[in-house]
Amino acid sequence: MGTSVTISTATDDDGEQILKLQYLCYQAEAALYDDYGIEPLTQTLDSLRAELAEGCVMVARLGREVVGSVRGTVDADGTAKIGKLIVHPRLQRHGLGGRLLAAVEQRLAEERSAKRYRLFTGHRSEGNLRLYRNHGYAPVGTEQLTHRLSVVTLEKEPSAAL
Repeated sequence: MGTSVTISTATDDDGEQILKLQYLCYQAEAALYDDYGIEPLTQTLDSLRAELAEGCVMVARLGREVVGSVRGTVDADGTAKIGKLIVHPRLQRHGLGGRLLAAVEQRLAEERSAKRYRLFTGHRSEGNLRLYRNHGYAPVGTEQLTHRLSVVTLEKEPSAAL
């Protein structure tokens, strides 16, 4: 690849590319759980634009193409909730997910005073679980949402952050 991947804050203009990438990336998750009605596949552009306006959204770009994204918010007690970490399938397993995760953690700490980080993934999503564990996250709970899906919540303590 002649152009290197850069990570920056998303803009409203990135909304359509993020939504299309999200739809592509969550196909594998939907297939894993046999549930194509999951929120990332049904989210509207207006809903995504609201997240862009309110939260911290980072994108990875290869040239002009958005090839990755992650979102985060921080609640009143300083807990950052990170979600929808996506990387284009052709660029997975090259460290980009970890770079996006580190970028959103740093931004949430610096700009929104995050004190701890929390995220979740499905219990069968081994690649996601491995990525999060490799970046200092530890499971803190599991909740069964349906007979096919349990959600694992993971957290990173402040001492393991950044």
